[in-house]
Amino acid sequence: MTLRYVIVSVVKGPAGNFNNNLRKEVFEKFGAKSSKLPAHFTIKAPFEADDISDLDYLLKDFSNTHNAVSYKIKNYDHFDNRVVYMDVKMSKEGKILHDELIDELEKLPYINFQSHDHKNKVFHVTISSKKIQKIYYELWDYVNQIPCDFNCKFDNISVFKWDNNTWVLHSEYLLK
Repeated sequence: MTLRYVIVSVVKGPAGNFNNNLRKEVFEKFGAKSSKLPAHFTIKAPFEADDISDLDYLLKDFSNTHNAVSYKIKNYDHFDNRVVYMDVKMSKEGKILHDELIDELEKLPYINFQSHDHKNKVFHVTISSKKIQKIYYELWDYVNQIPCDFNCKFDNISVFKWDNNTWVLHSEYLLK
């Protein structure tokens, strides 16, 4: 049976809590919806596959042979008036780790990258992205009053599966 998956790195600790709370806050204040995933940056946008046991094996091997690295989240940015996000300042080590992971994932026949989720993606942690055009300026002004500056760890690769109209954790791989 073909299922839908997404590969992300979950943002944990203070930055993750901040993002999860801020998303709730902007939903309550502005009705601005967001992803059903926890705070994260995307590694591979949603894709469909019948069996991902080879992906699980690949990620297990990758996480056992690669170390967690640091990166920063500082301030906010946006994609036009469609998406407001916390800006990820990926470290050089994080970019290398990410690109090596992309090289591995590309070996799987059912994973095909587009420009927005390949090596030169804009790393970001979304705050709101669902039909925000009408409230964009108000939302943008609001979040920019809230300080956003975090030191983070790229320490996990998490696979979520779409199930019953929400994303459910399928597997999490912790980097060394």
